[in-house]
Amino acid sequence: MSRWLSDFGRCARLACAAAFLAFAGSAPANAQDSDLFPGTGPDVDVALVLAVDISFSMDIDELNLQRTGYIEALTSPLVLDAIRKGMVGKVAVTYIEWAGVNTRHVIADWSIIEDQASAEAFVQKLREAPVRRARRTSVTTAIEFSIDRLKQAQVRPIRRVIDISGDGPNNEGGLVTRARDAAVEAGVVINGLPIIIKRGWSSPYDVDNLDDYYRDCVIGGPGSFMLTITEKDQFAPAIKQKILRELASPSQNDVTATPARGETDCTMGERQWRQQWERN
Repeated sequence: MSRWLSDFGRCARLACAAAFLAFAGSAPANAQDSDLFPGTGPDVDVALVLAVDISFSMDIDELNLQRTGYIEALTSPLVLDAIRKGMVGKVAVTYIEWAGVNTRHVIADWSIIEDQASAEAFVQKLREAPVRRARRTSVTTAIEFSIDRLKQAQVRPIRRVIDISGDGPNNEGGLVTRARDAAVEAGVVINGLPIIIKRGWSSPYDVDNLDDYYRDCVIGGPGSFMLTITEKDQFAPAIKQKILRELASPSQNDVTATPARGETDCTMGERQWRQQWERN
């Protein structure tokens, strides 16, 4: 967005934001209009939930790389420049961790990031939090908990985005497609970071086509996308690239496009879990 916005002050920025929302009316619901969310607080370009998988299928090294990737991305000069160039020049971010239905942690609650100081204050909470793991994988819980957090965000965003990382399909908590569709209906976009790393050990719950699963069963909403990690050294660059795309003002094509879906079995995780228990 060009620099002339700053010359007109807050009113001009809000006018531009209103124009963008009118233009984006083809989405199921825009961020400001949904009755689910508060309509008070400071204006921001994006309310972004970073929902991070901490299931036992992730090893400690991967969990540390994942956490470090978000810390580096949120303090990156490229990301901070993208924030400053937004219509408002501010974003609201929260970082949560999830695994099974009973594992949902807020590691860093809602904060507004607009410059280096505010970004550093946010990521310091990530640096200080212990790295944990937990049982099961409920992508459904990740989506539902993210919606709950968005309901608590006292900001007025142009867009609401849930950013989900994970290394396995949903195997607990109800159908992931039902949670995804409810979020999309509320005007929330879900992006994904499927993690498919070949390890020295295997699990009966591993899924080779996790990227297809995320495309067909997890991500949703106009302009939604995913980036796949297949090597440990991809964590930091992939996370940075994904956050940059999430902060960028969508083009007309982004706003109206819905990802094409394949024929992936969206209940594969539940089926794998049931088959494993039946064998034991």
